[in-house]
Amino acid sequence: MAEEEQVIEEGRMSFLEHLEELRSRLIRAAIAIGIGFGVCVAFGERVFSIFAAPITKLLPKNSSLVFTSLPDPFFVYLKVAFITGIFLALPYVLYQVWLFVRPGLLEKEKKLAVPFIVVSTLLFYLGAVFAYFIVFPAAFQFFLSYETAELKPMISIKDYVSLVMLLMLAFGVVFETPIVIVVLGLLGVVDSSLLKKGRRYFIVLAFIIAAILTPTPDVINQTLMAIPLIIFYELGIYLLRVIEKKRKRDEASTEAENGE
Repeated sequence: MAEEEQVIEEGRMSFLEHLEELRSRLIRAAIAIGIGFGVCVAFGERVFSIFAAPITKLLPKNSSLVFTSLPDPFFVYLKVAFITGIFLALPYVLYQVWLFVRPGLLEKEKKLAVPFIVVSTLLFYLGAVFAYFIVFPAAFQFFLSYETAELKPMISIKDYVSLVMLLMLAFGVVFETPIVIVVLGLLGVVDSSLLKKGRRYFIVLAFIIAAILTPTPDVINQTLMAIPLIIFYELGIYLLRVIEKKRKRDEASTEAENGE
């Protein structure tokens, strides 16, 4: 753990040093995800049942998910275990992200590790839960409404798991928007005034991002992703403005002390 805490505090890092630091953090994050995957493999079938619940509840009576290739269930369980491993290892992965950006922060801001990790983790999980309980029922109900006497649903577990996992990860990332904005603001990449001016462009961008991240070309999923993205963009601007005001007060206080 002592080694984990070692970060470059002062001075400029060269480009190669930045790359080396990034490589080190990515390796640690990958190892954590691998451990999470190993733990979740034993529960692959049980976890799959949880992920399958939103669609199995809506399927016609005596219907179920199907597999069209013999290896499909095996690889589906592995995929479920891998994605679940990412969720399990997320706090440690975010800790590595924090260690990477920490050298570029002010001294007081470097103490925000715990709030950063806790809030980022909760927002990511909240995004996944939002997709599971809000987006999936609405989207699946819409798609299954096209069932007719001549058209019956036979949903492949391979396609279903790919869709569900992608959407859960995408919504988790979308819910991280305010954290990303705050971190970029702390590093001096953006400021609240710049984000305010770009608000109208971001609204358009939000729907473009939703169209790209949503694997199905339906308005429901795209709107359900774009709206939280816009809301969290506004939240990020607000939080960044609060931080900027606090920074100015701290700088003014420091200058006053030095003047005395």
